[in-house]
Amino acid sequence: MARTTPPRPVDIAAVFPELVPLARRAVRLHPRPGRPTIHESSIGGPLLWPADEDWPACSDEHDHWQPPASLDDIRRRRDLLEAAWLRPRPSHENLLTPEQRAYLDKLEAGHPPHNAPNPLLPVAQLYLRDVPGLVGPKGADVLQVLWCPLDHKGGMPTARLIWRDSTDVQKVLTNPPAPLDVDRFGHYVPEPCVLHPEVVTEYPASHELPDELAERLHAWGRAEWAELHPDDEQNNGSAYYQFEHSVAPGWKVGGWGPWSFCDPWPMNCDTCGSEYRPLLTISSGEWDGGSGSWIPLEDRDHTGPVGIRNPSDPPMVQIGRGYNMQIYTCPTSFDHPHLEIMQ
Repeated sequence: MARTTPPRPVDIAAVFPELVPLARRAVRLHPRPGRPTIHESSIGGPLLWPADEDWPACSDEHDHWQPPASLDDIRRRRDLLEAAWLRPRPSHENLLTPEQRAYLDKLEAGHPPHNAPNPLLPVAQLYLRDVPGLVGPKGADVLQVLWCPLDHKGGMPTARLIWRDSTDVQKVLTNPPAPLDVDRFGHYVPEPCVLHPEVVTEYPASHELPDELAERLHAWGRAEWAELHPDDEQNNGSAYYQFEHSVAPGWKVGGWGPWSFCDPWPMNCDTCGSEYRPLLTISSGEWDGGSGSWIPLEDRDHTGPVGIRNPSDPPMVQIGRGYNMQIYTCPTSFDHPHLEIMQ
């Protein structure tokens, strides 16, 4: 099923013409539970990987502030909790039996870190045919993103980008190595999802606008909010533009950065000095209490049990305390190092 973002409450570029030249196309990926194949775009799905090509691994130092877990233990934990939440039970009955609780505690205890390179985990596979505007090196028709599912410097995983020509893959690797260690609660283990790409128009977050324009947008937002919510004595509309009219939440390609708890800073390629451009946003959720207007029309009347998978976060990925991990690339060369930041 396609996903359709509702029109923005206001045509913001008509109200503030200064925003017109700042418009950017973003592609909301709308990952949803599924069983993607190696020949499809996906989040957390299998990759089209040549059998004769080494699978990448991470030898960096990891931030083991808590014991890691195994990939199998994360899947067992999710299966246990999913079944428990979907099981009909009286309101006074505990979610887990004593035996299940003990088993869950064992799964969540983790294990000592392995002292060996950690095989990477697939995060995304994006065929250029499915993502309007996504362009790779000459001849490449698919972008593959993998990461080490442990905290590194900055409190995030570290990602690897692979561009390839799918027609060059003759014999496929069918059993890639799994990570030895993943983060204890599986925050960096994406559940397999199929994609429903949708093009939307974005404008910069107020953090990236000239102060004078940002102040006018804040004032306009407060006035609009007060009219729409006359009972809100706090008048929380100063972020109305930010949440409703600028940057789309969720997993996406391109667009603008979802600045939140920190301000923008100059981000330039160490190799050539070019200004980085957003490539991929990995999100902890497609909507929350402050971005409900972005909920796709097809997801607004959700009914029935959902288990442990939040409808706004089908991949079950969490970055930090519910933030975004954004991958930036150099517009000059695909061979230049990319940049990863938390926003």
